[in-house]
Amino acid sequence: MQWTDKGMPKTALIDLTTGRTEISPTPEPLVRAFLGGRGLNMHYLRKHLRQAGDPRHLDPFDPANPLIFGAGLLTGTIAPNAARFNVSAKSPESLGLGDANCGGFFATAMRKAGFDRLIILGKAERPSYLFIEGGRISIRDADGLWGTTSPQAQEMLKAAHGPGTVSAVIGPAGENKVRMASVMTGLKNTAGRGGMGAVMGSKNLKAIAAKGGEPIPVADKPALTAARKEQTKYLQESRVIQVLGKVGTPFLYEVSNRLGAIRTRNSQDNFFEDTLAASEIEKYSDKMLACTSCVVHCRHRNTLGGEGPEYSTIGLLGANIGLAPTDQVITLNNLVNDLGLDASSTGTIIAWAMELYQRGLITDEMTEGPLLWGDYERIHELIEDIAHRRGFGAVLAESSQAKKLFPPEAADYLIAIKDLPQSDPHDVRYIKSFALGIAVASRGADHLRNRPTLDILRLPDDVRMKIFGVETSADPTSYEGKAGMVAWHDDIYAVSDCIGICRFITHGFNSPNLLGYDHFVELIRSAAGLEYSETELREVGRRVIDLERQINLEFGRARADDTLPKRYFDDPMPGRATKGHSIDREKFQNMLDEYYAARGWDEQGNLPEASLNELNALISQGGVATAIKRLA
Repeated sequence: MQWTDKGMPKTALIDLTTGRTEISPTPEPLVRAFLGGRGLNMHYLRKHLRQAGDPRHLDPFDPANPLIFGAGLLTGTIAPNAARFNVSAKSPESLGLGDANCGGFFATAMRKAGFDRLIILGKAERPSYLFIEGGRISIRDADGLWGTTSPQAQEMLKAAHGPGTVSAVIGPAGENKVRMASVMTGLKNTAGRGGMGAVMGSKNLKAIAAKGGEPIPVADKPALTAARKEQTKYLQESRVIQVLGKVGTPFLYEVSNRLGAIRTRNSQDNFFEDTLAASEIEKYSDKMLACTSCVVHCRHRNTLGGEGPEYSTIGLLGANIGLAPTDQVITLNNLVNDLGLDASSTGTIIAWAMELYQRGLITDEMTEGPLLWGDYERIHELIEDIAHRRGFGAVLAESSQAKKLFPPEAADYLIAIKDLPQSDPHDVRYIKSFALGIAVASRGADHLRNRPTLDILRLPDDVRMKIFGVETSADPTSYEGKAGMVAWHDDIYAVSDCIGICRFITHGFNSPNLLGYDHFVELIRSAAGLEYSETELREVGRRVIDLERQINLEFGRARADDTLPKRYFDDPMPGRATKGHSIDREKFQNMLDEYYAARGWDEQGNLPEASLNELNALISQGGVATAIKRLA
């Protein structure tokens, strides 16, 4: 069946300065090369950054910084867990590659309203929002919305435009250009990483509201229906899926805490209180929620007026800042979501400041009073101050860039990579593949770009060889044979982001019994009418990783930036089963050499000429080197 013009992905280029909008089908060579979602976002990000001049010198708050919302190729169809979209720009937090992934219902509404991708340039003269319906885009006045929390803004937009309206919004943090501001949809779904909400705020863009219409056309509906049924049954047999559906991601806290791998008090300690275990979180949960077409239902609706918390939030707004009471941590979770702040960065930056205060590197003169571990009232107040850029909160609103305002030695205590605070609460000094993964992740200290969670399971040699195709060590503390494992995860996670499928059902993320390339091939064929082999599909992932590497190189990021926080090298873990573990600098460099070789890059991390030529050709919508066939 041919992919009709009606079903062809459409991209809108919106100039907020002039009010002009251009709409066109996404060129087929680009769809073939990158599928959608994260891949196409990265292509357009590089293209528009180059058009704006030298990416290294572009201020992230400059109107020329492109802000891109891109849905996955399968998002909004009945494919399992196909709800995801990516938001991309130059990051005001890291000053490098900015990209955040999000679920919920917004991307489905955006696609049903007629668009797979929005490329937003310029700056509106006054607070504004975009309204999308029936293939049309209008720029509306947002005066009544400006200053509202993210839930308030979404309710107001739904009241204005009627049932079926779903919005992606910023809260006060985005309006005030807090460098770790997120984009929110629903009460909990967060495009959090890298400050994409601050870029929206810099463009005077409060929200994008989409009112969906007709179902998304698919190539072969009966085949897609059959694939969903079969794959859903397969997923529901997975133990990990069953646990996620019952207690959500908080189950990971107890596992990590028992091991001694929870970032505690800015990673000075590595274990914390049992008050943050899943069994305690469950006491405040009244329902499990899901995203579009989800078969997992991993998110809590909590009894304190919000959704969540996730494992990352429990760790980073709990253990990492020394806060143990369950209700207080859940309240802070709800607060950062309402204000539109990234919980991971917020918890990491506050903990950093607390240790600096503990060490006397900053004093009451700067902090405006004591900054002590576990001081709930002060932390609550500080989060409000960060979102509104008040007092010491204005300093922390700079996120990792606040190191320019602190004494030079303060940078030694920042748990960040490429200036992006570490996204999850797991202390990586024990599991060496985790350490390599966050070091080389394209957007910075990240557990969703390539985390080889299977490394924890000590799978038999033959099973690991079957999965990864290269020899790997079963010992998670070993440095040898980890690079190929990380590279394998790079590729499959990139593909799942391109098609818009959740990480929780992607092969290799917490289980070997989830959806892999063979399942993706079937879904893409039946939904989009595009034919790939499993090898060709992995090649898409390889292409996306190469593209992100090249964007980083054009930002001036190189081998020296693929490193770890100083503490991870110098300070052994203090307790429990992981006691004594740290990262050996020389062995880490050897791992990095192996990783670059596995990716086909040179010893400095530069792309081979053939790969760079391919990416440059695609800038002009050129062909793709690999043979990708469309079904007739």
